[in-house]
Amino acid sequence: MKKQIVFVTSNKGKLQTAQTYFDKDVEIVYYNFDIKEPEVNDIDYIAEYKVKEAYEKVKKACISLDAGFYIPNFPNNPNFPGAFPRRELLEKLGLNGLLNKMKNVINRECYFKECLAYYDGKVLKKFYGLSSGRLSTEIKGNDSDKKWSDLWYVFIPNNNTKTMAEMTDDERRNRNDGYINPFIEFSEWFKNKEDYND
Repeated sequence: MKKQIVFVTSNKGKLQTAQTYFDKDVEIVYYNFDIKEPEVNDIDYIAEYKVKEAYEKVKKACISLDAGFYIPNFPNNPNFPGAFPRRELLEKLGLNGLLNKMKNVINRECYFKECLAYYDGKVLKKFYGLSSGRLSTEIKGNDSDKKWSDLWYVFIPNNNTKTMAEMTDDERRNRNDGYINPFIEFSEWFKNKEDYND
């Protein structure tokens, strides 16, 4: 019998990514709950809040992934937009506005930071991801149902020349930027849980 994990997300790109890290004995079930995120600039706190709220709704093991985007040298606001990339950057400023703000900035370092939280009513466990790179000077790449964020059009991972949106699936999966993938750590941990084969 398959093990089920409920993935609380409105992002189908994240769902497709998640399923690739589990064997056929584990099914990732997609639930798009309308959970209001707390107004705290902390991906740890947000991921834990969302996964516990989701568990209260379905009473099944749940995961939630929260990602922040950080630009250390953003003018007059270091590490903008932090835990709110969609609301504070994409919706208010947009990609063109972002590139315009950064046009005179030489050090264009930036990074995604992720927190994957698991909760089954008893056990709360967190796994962390990190992908470092730099902002491109223009919007480049193709749309894809595997895309996590429009920031893929302007994010170039370390040791690469293409934006995430320009890369093929294989190039993204095998990129050599030192990406720390929380799904890999979580899937290994989940397979070794004591009750995995119950």
